[in-house]
Amino acid sequence: MPTIEWLKKEFNYGYDSGNILSFFPNSQRRKEEERIGGSYKQVFKKAILPYIQSDSNVLELGPGKGSWSRAILTRLPKGTLHTLDFQNVSIWLKPDRYSGRLTCHKITNNSYPMLEDKSFDFFWSMGVLCHNNLSDIEEILTNSRPKMKSGAYAVHQYSDWEKLDNYGWQKGAIPTDFKNKPDEEIWWPRNNKNAMKVAAENAGWQVINNDLDLLGRDSIILLQNP
Repeated sequence: MPTIEWLKKEFNYGYDSGNILSFFPNSQRRKEEERIGGSYKQVFKKAILPYIQSDSNVLELGPGKGSWSRAILTRLPKGTLHTLDFQNVSIWLKPDRYSGRLTCHKITNNSYPMLEDKSFDFFWSMGVLCHNNLSDIEEILTNSRPKMKSGAYAVHQYSDWEKLDNYGWQKGAIPTDFKNKPDEEIWWPRNNKNAMKVAAENAGWQVINNDLDLLGRDSIILLQNP
């Protein structure tokens, strides 16, 4: 199921996680945080803020309706954010409101020829790699790395079945019958910290931490471009 064509159709409505930075989460964000076992505001504070500056050039994969994009843009008064999505997210993110700081790219596959090489300081995704097979994850990490500056960081949330087993499938809102199905038939493919580390290293990234341990259900990897 997690093919490019499936991803294009499944999320064509535009995923929305609410206001990431608000003190009181709305119902959507609260529901997601209960399922994922963590605070989005804390994820922003500990998985994004340490790796960006006010003038950073940031790349985001799969922004949907832009919950994380808007939060990132509040910290980039002199920087830029480029988003990559199978959908035309401009209708939701409205880049003309940001005076050239936001550019939205609609993509058709996991290659990014429209991006300039060695131009980004930080690469981010949430709720994206968890829906991709490991082979596709490695392709994404391989094709994105030339676009990053030397020393640039990347932070990505991904599915971790070992953590999911400990956290609880029902609590995490992942169907238990996925355990008996191949990855091609489910929307939460198998992955874990060791497999993710191998995929990232195969793509040429240096793994700084294969889980920042900010979520109960999933893992978040921290990478650096050599």
